[in-house]
Amino acid sequence: MTGRGIDQVLAHPGDPTLHEPYVRDAREYLRLAERAHGAIPRGVDPAYVWGDALAHLRRVGAPLAIVNLETAITGRGEPWPGKGIHYRMHPSNVSCLTAAGIGACVLANNHVMDWGTQGLEDTLAALQAGGLRTAGAGAGGDLAWAPTSFELGNGRRVLLFACATASSGVPGGWAAGPRRAGVALLPDLSDDTAQQLADDALRQRRGGGLAVLSIHWGGNWGTGIPPEHRRFARRLIDLGAYDLVHGHSSHHPLALEVYRGRLILYGCGDLINDYEGIVTPGSLRSDLGCLYFATLAVPSGRLEHLEMVPLRRRRFRLENADRAARDAVIQLLDEGSEPQGTCVVRGAAGTLELVWKRNPAADCASLAGTPRRRRAPGAAPQA
Repeated sequence: MTGRGIDQVLAHPGDPTLHEPYVRDAREYLRLAERAHGAIPRGVDPAYVWGDALAHLRRVGAPLAIVNLETAITGRGEPWPGKGIHYRMHPSNVSCLTAAGIGACVLANNHVMDWGTQGLEDTLAALQAGGLRTAGAGAGGDLAWAPTSFELGNGRRVLLFACATASSGVPGGWAAGPRRAGVALLPDLSDDTAQQLADDALRQRRGGGLAVLSIHWGGNWGTGIPPEHRRFARRLIDLGAYDLVHGHSSHHPLALEVYRGRLILYGCGDLINDYEGIVTPGSLRSDLGCLYFATLAVPSGRLEHLEMVPLRRRRFRLENADRAARDAVIQLLDEGSEPQGTCVVRGAAGTLELVWKRNPAADCASLAGTPRRRRAPGAAPQA
């Protein structure tokens, strides 16, 4: 979420005017964060917001890094009527994404059209100019639903599909049509919709490769996984359509699952946002995020290894999480995961690792002693 307050600390801050019920100036989010953690520099280098995350990205060297980009990139357009929050980042600040080596931005979410069709057009143009691929939104229905393809060498290919649901706050008027720009908006999470998605993915996959579905769904806060999300994700895997489901919308990490050897991330949480100093519901924290490094076997698509790096946001910059923050992330990731046979354990140098049962009779207590899985030959890591 690189708009609003984040945009104001970058080298090319846009117009700070907001159209929110209570906050009218994006710089107020800087002041809230500074009251919580101290002074934040202005006009920062594009890499500033990534902080300690950059070392982990370099260490792993994943051939493909995917983010859900939850902001428009524009200095034009009109705020979408009836929406309480409108995110945008100045187009000259797109380098804050390229600084981290991002390869693809998912745009199927509830903020990409905060500044209307003109804002979406500018967003697509800015990302293309920066060398970033996109999925989940476009100038028309075919473009919004089309996957973006990555050739990773050695015969490895990844197709990235993206879509969103109304439950994440996407207005119905944003749905892309045959001659209407917009986002890939699902009508529901029914079996019929799953079948249509699967048929399209299987048709696109005839050339081979792995397939990732990135989906924006559900609310911002709360640790429960809606049963319809679990049922829908599993159904897509049962149909043989996708090798990884990348879910997002929640502002904090949610439980995850390995189903039939495929990874389902129900909610990855925010990695970058301007929420420091904002009161959050209950004991949930707005300052925690994760990097997810998933290693998938080629050509089967089965999960071989998942490393997670918990991070804490301070002064609009990512820092390695301390022990208390790591424990909080573990609790979030484990809540609701154990019945599905997964456990999160501590790895080396502050990282976390996922272990999962291949034996249905195993319990999580025994899983905690499972030795670290090594990356399989030919496996394709993805961030």
